[in-house]
Amino acid sequence: MDRQQHGARLSAQTLGALPPSVQRPAYDITQTRLGIVHIGAGAFHRAHQAVYLDDVLAQHPDWAICGVSLHSRDVRDALQPQDGLYALALLGQESHLRVIGSIRELLWAKEDAALVLSRLAEPQVRLVTLTVTEKGYCLAGDGLDLSHPDIVHDLATPHAPRSAIGYVVAGLHRRWQQGVAPYTVLSCDNLAANGHRLRRAALQFAGSLDKTFATWMEDHVAFPCSMVDSITPATDDALRERVRGELGVDDAWPIQRELYTQWVVEDRFCNERPPLEHVGVTLSTDIAGYDRAKLRLLNGAHSSLAYLGSLMDLDSVGDAMANGALCGFVEQLMRSHIAPAIALPDGMNANPYIDAILERFRNPSIRHRLSQIAWDGSQKLPVRLLSTIGESLALGRNIDALCLPIAAWMHFVRRQATRGVALIDPMNDVLTAIGVACTGNAAGDVAAFMALDAVFAPLSDDTRFIGALRHAYAVLGEGTPHVVERALSDACAA
Repeated sequence: MDRQQHGARLSAQTLGALPPSVQRPAYDITQTRLGIVHIGAGAFHRAHQAVYLDDVLAQHPDWAICGVSLHSRDVRDALQPQDGLYALALLGQESHLRVIGSIRELLWAKEDAALVLSRLAEPQVRLVTLTVTEKGYCLAGDGLDLSHPDIVHDLATPHAPRSAIGYVVAGLHRRWQQGVAPYTVLSCDNLAANGHRLRRAALQFAGSLDKTFATWMEDHVAFPCSMVDSITPATDDALRERVRGELGVDDAWPIQRELYTQWVVEDRFCNERPPLEHVGVTLSTDIAGYDRAKLRLLNGAHSSLAYLGSLMDLDSVGDAMANGALCGFVEQLMRSHIAPAIALPDGMNANPYIDAILERFRNPSIRHRLSQIAWDGSQKLPVRLLSTIGESLALGRNIDALCLPIAAWMHFVRRQATRGVALIDPMNDVLTAIGVACTGNAAGDVAAFMALDAVFAPLSDDTRFIGALRHAYAVLGEGTPHVVERALSDACAA
C-alpha cells in the first residue's frame, strides 16, 4: 500500500498494510464472537474498557463487544465502515498508536432497537457494561427518578425502552421469560458505589413492572462495583491529522488517552466473566477503598495544585509540576499527610500509586488547565481534602500542611470576587459575597467561610481545625506568587 492512499480508510482490509510502528490486534478480528454488550460507546469506553478487552481477545475470542449508543448515531456511522476499528493514541514522553479491534458491532438504539434487545437476550452475551455518565442512570437520591421523562416512557412501554436502565431490564426480562441465565451488569462510570446504585435503580424499575421478575433479578443478577481512571482528552483536528499521517489511511474517529490506566472491578459476577486479571485489571472486594484512595490522593493533590498554582499565576498541571516549591509540597502532602490517614485496600501500596500520580502530572502530552480543575470547589473539597483533615484530627496528626490548599481556595475565592470574575461553582453567589466582604484578616475571613456548613460541617466548630486554617490563611498573606511559594518552601522544610 502507498504510504498515503487517497481516500483509503482504516478497515479490516487495510489493517494488514499499516506501518510496523502501529500496534495492531493480536488476533484475527473475524474469528471473535460477541460476549459483551456495552451501552454508551463513547470515547472513554473506547480508550479504556475496550482496550482491556482487546488484550483479552488475543487469548479468549468469545468476549468481543457490541457497542450501543443510546442518543447519537455518530459513533456507529464513523466506525461501522471501518469494521469497528479505530486508532488509539497513547500519550506520554514517547507517544504511539494502537489499533483497537474489540468492538465488533456498533448499534444506534433509536434505529437498531430490535437488534439491541435481541443481542441482550442472546445466551452468549454474559456481561453488559455501561458508561452513560451519572445523568444516564436517571437517579434521584438513592433510587430511580420515577419522574424522569425516559423512565416514565419506559415504564409505560417497557418493550421499547429509551433509557439505559430500560434496556438493561428489558434484556433481563427476555432472558427470564426464555429461561436463559442472566448477564452481569457492570457500571464503568465514575460514580461512587456505582454497582449498588445501578442495582437499586434496576430493581426499582423491575418492581414497577413485575414483582416476581424483580425477585428473580434480586436473587440472580449481579451488579458489581468498579472504579475507572484514565485521562481521555477530546479528539481534535490535530489528532486526526497525526493519525492520518502515521497510519497512511483515514480514521473517522480516532481517540487519545494518557498512558496510565486503572480499572478495579468487584469480583462478583453471576455468569462467566472474561479473565480481566490477566490483562491488568485489579479484582477486589473493596472498591470503596480504591475510590477513597483516588479521591484523597489523586483528586486531593489535583485540587491542591489548582488553588495554590492559580495563586502563583501558573496555567496548567505541567506548569505547576515544573515549580520546585509547589511540586515538592504536593508530593510531601501525599506521602506524609494524606496517605497515612487513608485506610488503603488490601494489597494497595501508597508509594507506587503516588509515584504514578506524579508521573501523570508531569506528562508533557496532557495539558490540564488549573482553572478547570478549580471548578466546583465547594463540592469537591469536602471529599478530596476535608475528609482527610477530619480523619487526621481523629488520629491526632498535624494538619497544618493539609490546611494550606483549603486556605488557598479561600484566597482564590476572594481574588476572583474582587476581580469581578464569576466562579464556576454551584455556590457562586454565596462565595462571591463572602469573597467581596473579606478584608484580609485571617480570623474574620475564616469565620465567614466557616459559616458554610454545606462545605465545612462537621469541622465548622472544631477549634483545632479553625486555628490551623487561620494560620495557613495568614501565611499565604495576600496570595501573591512570591508569598505562596515561600509558604510552600517553609512547609516542606518544617
